[in-house]
Amino acid sequence: MTTQHFFPKHIGIIMDGNGRWAKQKGLPRLEGHRRGTRTTRSVIEWAADLDIPKLSLFVFSSENWNRPDSEVQGLMKLLSTMLKLELPNMIKKGVCLSTVGDIKNLPEKVQAALNHAQEKTKHNTKIQVCLCLNYGGQQEIIEGAKKAMQWALTQDDPQTAIETLSTSNFRDHLWSHKHDPVELIIRTGSEQRISNFLLWDAAYAELFFSEKFWPDFNLTDLNDAVRFFQSRQRRFGMIDEQVQGKNT
Repeated sequence: MTTQHFFPKHIGIIMDGNGRWAKQKGLPRLEGHRRGTRTTRSVIEWAADLDIPKLSLFVFSSENWNRPDSEVQGLMKLLSTMLKLELPNMIKKGVCLSTVGDIKNLPEKVQAALNHAQEKTKHNTKIQVCLCLNYGGQQEIIEGAKKAMQWALTQDDPQTAIETLSTSNFRDHLWSHKHDPVELIIRTGSEQRISNFLLWDAAYAELFFSEKFWPDFNLTDLNDAVRFFQSRQRRFGMIDEQVQGKNT
């Protein structure tokens, strides 16, 4: 079996384990999230150095609203604060920031910080960083289906329009339609599930699970994940010989 040696064009990360990291050390859960932001900053810089063009980070899921109110409020405050503090570094490092999710239901201060950061970084080209906020993969697909139906109703023959929907053009109606499909999903914190993250694209993403909690994730771990991706043969339903023929 042949292997690939190129880098993934798009990496998605489920940054799990902040709270458990803090609990192990006898610290408040929010301190774990604060320490996790340091790892996030480092991973963005490492990915940029590796010439990874796209990074999607699962920052806050649509299910995270079910956490204690004090933790949710603390996370929102931390997010808006870190966006302001990190903006100069993002500009310096060539980070182009974007978001995916139901952003309009986030606190106004968070929305304002996100809009400001996106406006200030929109011309940067070193690495695209997408923050998945108030995001859920099932919700994204449902909203995509609604948009597809609305589109069909504007056509001369709605039934025929619906029948033309395919796996490729349906993706045009998803929140993440402007981004290349994720090729590698990394999850930290020892859990081995994708927890409603980028479900549509996860159909053909490679999955890498790390035992480390997110605050402890380092450059060696990122390199291990990339090497794992490079060891995989991405067949997309084809057999080995077909893939080898395409790559020659």
